[in-house]
Amino acid sequence: MTSPLLSRPGAVAGGGPDAGVALHYGHPAQEQRALERGLGLVDLSQLGVVTVSGPDRLSWLNTLSTQLLLDLAPGRSGELLLLDPHGRIEHAAAVADDGERAWLVTEGDHAAPLVAFLERMRFMLRVEVTDVTEHTAVLGTCGDGWQAVAAGPGHVLTWHDPWPTTAPGGTSYGPPDDEHPGRHLRRSLGLVDRARLGDVVDASGLRLAGTWAWEALRVEAWRPRLGREVDERAIPHELDWLRTGVHLDKGCYRGQETVARVFNLGRPPRRLVMLHLDGSDHLTPEPGARVLHGDRDVGLVTSVVRHAELGPLALALVKRSLPADAELVVDGIAAAQEVIVPVTGEAAGRPAGRPGQELRRRPRA
Repeated sequence: MTSPLLSRPGAVAGGGPDAGVALHYGHPAQEQRALERGLGLVDLSQLGVVTVSGPDRLSWLNTLSTQLLLDLAPGRSGELLLLDPHGRIEHAAAVADDGERAWLVTEGDHAAPLVAFLERMRFMLRVEVTDVTEHTAVLGTCGDGWQAVAAGPGHVLTWHDPWPTTAPGGTSYGPPDDEHPGRHLRRSLGLVDRARLGDVVDASGLRLAGTWAWEALRVEAWRPRLGREVDERAIPHELDWLRTGVHLDKGCYRGQETVARVFNLGRPPRRLVMLHLDGSDHLTPEPGARVLHGDRDVGLVTSVVRHAELGPLALALVKRSLPADAELVVDGIAAAQEVIVPVTGEAAGRPAGRPGQELRRRPRA
């Protein structure tokens, strides 16, 4: 879908998973600052929205996903992952319940496959799965900006991003919550009637910002995204997604054996890093570019942004054994890594908090 907000003054269309909405409206640095201060909002109507209704909805989603959802009260926010039998990420979704239906927000091109997967797994349960993307749009805000969207016409529901606060039953490979670079971000998604998207924006009084600004803040916060960081091999541990997307104390779900095994060993095969890119030539690589250490291929870039204060940044998945001080090059551009998932040592081998002790092998008496 192409957003009607692309007709607003200064709008420049985005691409990739953000095609159909604005990359920016002519002033990306100013848009980012407005967004950070809670004075901006981002058109994210390229995202997909799926609802699950029926009395069995939460218990059913609980059995399928990595998240404990049995006590998801109306108004509470969380996120879930759906894994393949080998523990690789197939779907990721923001989840909130309004008392009658669960709302799932995912990448636009994942909405239909997500519905198809859920339909296959429905069996005789009392649930109904519906792709409501055609009628429901998403707006992104930071700080207290969500209140202006929630007060507007056609507001349906607000989801508050739990990242990077470690959820009950979760754990982290990276720094503790109070030292995490994303601790001040406070992102929210407002679901609104798509037919009234422009009315909501106008009534909010907030400044329109593009996905350039939204993505810059996401990368700064080390926040993984399904449409960028997840490839056919990705498992949650590599992305520090055990923080908010996985409950280690819950019952069985598809892919749980891999989650438990890698958690026990503490050694995901790859690790997410943030790269500070040399911006002297005003060039940046594209997502998918290879990361080189000397003449050795050690990973790939997943996201690239230009941050208003930090300059060009990227997220990349690299080999777990790559030294933290390794000199890296991406498309001829020098890159210095900032560690997200540690390389070795206690932090890498034993994630913080360590819930799910019953998943660990107990010594024989």
